[in-house]
Amino acid sequence: MFTPSSALTLEQGWQTTGATGSLQKLKKFNNQDFNHLRTSCLSQGVLFEDATFPAHVSSIGPNLLPEDKLRRIQWKRPTELQRNPYLIMDGVSRFDIMQGEIGDCWLLAAVGSLTLQKKFLENVLPKDQGFQDGYAGIFHFRFWQYGDWVDVVIDDRLPFLNGRYLSVQPRTSNEFWPSLLEKAYAKLRGSYQNLHGGYLSDALVDLTGGVQMAFSLKNPPPDLEEILKAADKSQCLMGCSTSGPLRRNIEVRNGIVQGHAYTVTGAVKICYKNGWKHIIRIWNPWGHGEWKGPWCDDSPQWDHVEPKCREALLRNKDDGEFWMSCENFQEQFSWLYICNNTPTFLDFGDQHCTKWSVDSHISLWSPVLATGRNYSPGAVSMNPQYFFKVPDYDPKPYNIVVSLMQKHAEDMHNAKTLKIGFLITMENSKVLEQFSRTRDITKYFTLSPGTYAVVPATTEDQEFEFLLRIFMKNQDYNENSNFPPSPVLPMDVPRQNQDRSYKAVFLRYTKQDSAIDASQLQQLLNDVILQDEMTSLGGRFSFDSCRGILALMDLNSNGRLTLQEFGRLWRSLTKYMDIFCKEDRNHSGFLDVSELKSAIQTAGLAANEQLLCLMALRYGDAARRIGFSDFVCCMLRLETMTNAFQNLAEGGSQVLMTAMEWLTLVMYT
Repeated sequence: MFTPSSALTLEQGWQTTGATGSLQKLKKFNNQDFNHLRTSCLSQGVLFEDATFPAHVSSIGPNLLPEDKLRRIQWKRPTELQRNPYLIMDGVSRFDIMQGEIGDCWLLAAVGSLTLQKKFLENVLPKDQGFQDGYAGIFHFRFWQYGDWVDVVIDDRLPFLNGRYLSVQPRTSNEFWPSLLEKAYAKLRGSYQNLHGGYLSDALVDLTGGVQMAFSLKNPPPDLEEILKAADKSQCLMGCSTSGPLRRNIEVRNGIVQGHAYTVTGAVKICYKNGWKHIIRIWNPWGHGEWKGPWCDDSPQWDHVEPKCREALLRNKDDGEFWMSCENFQEQFSWLYICNNTPTFLDFGDQHCTKWSVDSHISLWSPVLATGRNYSPGAVSMNPQYFFKVPDYDPKPYNIVVSLMQKHAEDMHNAKTLKIGFLITMENSKVLEQFSRTRDITKYFTLSPGTYAVVPATTEDQEFEFLLRIFMKNQDYNENSNFPPSPVLPMDVPRQNQDRSYKAVFLRYTKQDSAIDASQLQQLLNDVILQDEMTSLGGRFSFDSCRGILALMDLNSNGRLTLQEFGRLWRSLTKYMDIFCKEDRNHSGFLDVSELKSAIQTAGLAANEQLLCLMALRYGDAARRIGFSDFVCCMLRLETMTNAFQNLAEGGSQVLMTAMEWLTLVMYT
């Protein structure tokens, strides 16, 4: 496998369009629809043969094997190999996998970790397939690619050389999920040859859609043990690798293979003798070959561990899995990789109820812009800049993660991986700079309060598309919060040179200013929010209504909204748009009084009949119907005034009226 500093032959590229993908919005690789193709094969009584990834040398790759061996490749279906084949037998396990002739330990180490985390496994391996009912020689698997989940269809013809699996082989002879998953990934990458050497970090991201971090074990962070324990506790995918000659798996005397990738399957702290010991559990994708040093299966160290603990942890089999101390782990391995939806592995020592939110941006790098080697405030101002604000709190210990991923155009199959990176600036001053020649670069930081900009860059004059994700720890989150930060994208991100996250929208209409006034807010709401036909039927946002909205959200009372204040408004707009569309059952673009009552209840607010009538009179048309723009003004005022009354009452102030009397007063005037 490759280490983060080595070269990589890129996979076959492909173009995507549309919004950022999800499992509900799957992209069909090569426009192949699994259900349609399977139904067609079943109706014709034939087994599927995939013309886009045929049983041919082209699918193997011309340089994987000598020409005489390539000519001897045979393709066989599981039904030809076994009388009663299964896709899965007794669940999915890392012990089902044994690496074949192809040097794709980096992929199999990631798959081994995938089998431990059901939440990710079910995304990759759909349940609607098998060798029993509905078998037609066709299968499909899902992978995440540059912001999209992609469904990859394959036939089940597998390559054999001299009667042996060329690719991964199942430990159980009639279980075929490992071989078929590997084939689907080979198709995604262009050929089996393109699996022969690669990055474990890439595979972890492709199997999860998450954020991965590579930690150097030769220069480890001081809190490595805490990171490992936090990652294990939060169900992250983990892997590790050794250094050594590329594409040469050399096993040394202590059992560790050089230039090889492994899965990290556990990290625990156990009582040992009169103290504590931190040990790591590791699995070899070969399915055999284990560490022979301290804490191996037959190690005397286990004699000093409490019997129940030893029984729970030790599996004395030649299955490729072994334990070792954290000290030996750092000595024998070069890199540790951790991956999850959000950077939960950085949450150790955090006693607060926190969550990570993420902003995602997809854009195109142009070679005419400033590069990493040409830093100056003026030059960097030419580049796309993505702003985020660190609030005033004490981070423990990390609060920001930035991940930048490059993607090559469809016609650049063998293009080199560029040296990409990003600058983090604050008030036109460079704060941090990170560059690496890898598909993606991800770094974590502890940043003090302030407003920052991330500036993607490259050291080479070449155009490429990039995906930038900024993860931020939210200290102000609590269980009673009305707006908990989302662990996924806040909304769909169009695949254009601009995105629809609220920060990008804000900056687009403020022209990079720090605040937005009523006139700018009016233009923004009418341009962005009223694009939907249903919400636009009730009329546009007037300047007067925007002044009213701004006054409700303006905590600083200066007639302008900051980015943080606009973020609160944006979340309210999203919430009320969902409620409006749900309650507008006849799709008229308006709510009548009964629908307004239901909408208020859905929002968790209260209004009696008198208040409902007054609100319809104040915000409705001649027929007392309320369009979306007026509905937003009404609901924002109702929510704000409800909270104001509750704060007055809870603060000990003397309130000589009921909540409904208060709301009747403030909602009509």
